[in-house]
Amino acid sequence: MPSFLSKAYKESYRKTFLLSYPVIIGQLGHIMVGVVDTAMVGRVGTVEQAAVALSNSLYLLVLVFGIGVSYGITPLVAAADSSKNYSANANLLKHGIIINTILGVLLFLFLFLLSPILNLFHQQQQVVDLAIPFLNVMMLGMIPLCIFSGFKQFTEGLSFTKIAMLLTIASNLINILLNYLMIFGHCGFPKMGLMGSCWASFISRVLMAVAMFIYVYYNKHFKIYWNGFTFKNISFDLTKKILAIGIPSGLQWVFEVGAFSFAIIMIGWISPQAQAAHLVALSIASVTYMMASGLSAATSVRVGNQLGLKSREGIRIAGFSSFIMVFAFMGLMAISFISFKNYLPYFFTKEAEVIKIASSLIVIAAFFQLSDGIQVVGLGALRGLKDVKVPTIITLIAYWGIGLPMSYFLGIRSNIGVQGVWYGLSLGLAFTAVFLFLRFNYVSKRI
Repeated sequence: MPSFLSKAYKESYRKTFLLSYPVIIGQLGHIMVGVVDTAMVGRVGTVEQAAVALSNSLYLLVLVFGIGVSYGITPLVAAADSSKNYSANANLLKHGIIINTILGVLLFLFLFLLSPILNLFHQQQQVVDLAIPFLNVMMLGMIPLCIFSGFKQFTEGLSFTKIAMLLTIASNLINILLNYLMIFGHCGFPKMGLMGSCWASFISRVLMAVAMFIYVYYNKHFKIYWNGFTFKNISFDLTKKILAIGIPSGLQWVFEVGAFSFAIIMIGWISPQAQAAHLVALSIASVTYMMASGLSAATSVRVGNQLGLKSREGIRIAGFSSFIMVFAFMGLMAISFISFKNYLPYFFTKEAEVIKIASSLIVIAAFFQLSDGIQVVGLGALRGLKDVKVPTIITLIAYWGIGLPMSYFLGIRSNIGVQGVWYGLSLGLAFTAVFLFLRFNYVSKRI
């Protein structure tokens, strides 16, 4: 095995970076919709910000599951592309469109019907009354977002990563503009407050999905995959193959994000200020997490390509080089978090108590950045190897068997407060990082 500074590793760093930076920006764009909403709604009031936090406790679960299922396409496309199997990728495009469209509709209906469950979480009623209609509109945006993700994962499997990045940037700029107009009622728009934020997000995501379809349909690089395209002859076996990777991938994200979402509910038992501070700190941490998840997606493609070429050494170099890259990046982010912990919350709120709590949480986030980066890259590397079942079990045990119980014990039972909740979540992240790294080392040796 070459050293981490060898020519082979340096070339791997270069290839992974060139493939990953558009994906990173694109992934960042997904989460920036929520970050912008949080920042702008924070100018409306703390109760409204707490309502966004509460609705996100369910919405983010569905969001990451939908994105995760679409990930089932990418390693299959990458493996077929390395062997120039165009007919296989044409079938993957067709089945990806169908699966993701149906998934978006089902997820919208599921959470629309489930949203009244927020009344059962013992939250302040004024927060719940704002959260439910906000959540319903945000869920409507899952339909165009899932369609966009299906096309995005197909093109990224072919190593075309820049268009999704550009469209996501454009969508976020549109979202910021619409937030400004619809939340505060500028330029003749009605002053909609909190609800203006979710309608702005919905409109921007519809435009993003339409633009992505137009690009894939008319771009010359993808013409070969549309020749003879028809929705007839749907293959159950291929659908099952995509979902066999996609559903566990979605569940892996659900287990992690679900732990943080349930933490929002626990923190709601403490105070609206603690809940708003949790949302602020989590919004900041989610920015670096989504950047790491972009590197994870690129790692999945790189490892999938090497799997298609049947190169064990190539697989291990692609995987371990990504671990090194994410460790270095997250270390730098951790230093930045600690250095600017007293300044970052001001972008989201002006309330002194919320800023004070959020600053303490940002310090905790600085330390779990390293574990978070390693575990998400580990999931991507293993997904490239089509190894998804054991990693799913690892994430379930880590977050729901270790992280959440410890969060409840430290935060609620031991009266440490919101900081205790975050200590418990940090333990779950550390467990996941260690065992996913060991899993990749084990599986890649056996290829």
